[in-house]
Amino acid sequence: MKHFLLYISLIFCGFSSHAQINELGVFFGGVNYIGDVGPTSYIAPNESAIGIIYKWNRSPRHAYRFSYTQGSLKSNDIDSDVPSRKLRGFSFENSVKEFSAGLEFNFMDFDLHDSKTKVSPYVYSGISYFIYDEIFILDQTSKLDYQSSTFSIPMVVGVKGRFLENFIIGAEVGFRYTFTDNLDGSNPKNDNFETLRFGNLNSNDWYVFTGLTLTYTFGKNPCFCAE
Repeated sequence: MKHFLLYISLIFCGFSSHAQINELGVFFGGVNYIGDVGPTSYIAPNESAIGIIYKWNRSPRHAYRFSYTQGSLKSNDIDSDVPSRKLRGFSFENSVKEFSAGLEFNFMDFDLHDSKTKVSPYVYSGISYFIYDEIFILDQTSKLDYQSSTFSIPMVVGVKGRFLENFIIGAEVGFRYTFTDNLDGSNPKNDNFETLRFGNLNSNDWYVFTGLTLTYTFGKNPCFCAE
């Protein structure tokens, strides 16, 4: 019986060494859009973005991640390197309010119960749901039709490090492939504006969050083993 209890206690220690720990913090940076209006640069934040992040670390290699991020989208054909867009001269303004959930994977062990300095590149993906404005372009500028919402797929790459006991700093770029082609007013859903549609109507829009994260870690790592 003593050997059995010792074996069970060792199992508990094995699990507890990978016990989950929580992270709560903020994202701050910028956002840009990729579509039928303005520049075609992939990473070129031109408006500010902020958000909150929660992570539930299930092991040194992966965590469940939940976030809310918002930012304004703005683009102008005048800033494009494409001559036809410069001549057209369209511009628009919109916004995104995004709720996201998924899995973050660390390429290196990131054991937050280890007191040593930790650094690791990581990737994140899952599913996002965001609120935006359905707009159309008239007289070269965007006009509001109604508020709408849809899904996007986040594809995030970054690097993070723990330099203080309970704080983690990260830098990341997150591409979002959306299920709409009308962040920019090029393809309004409202058939009353059918004649105002333009651009590539078979290619959906993207938006990109680029910035820094700062999270605070908390949560105990229990062990029931006798020393």
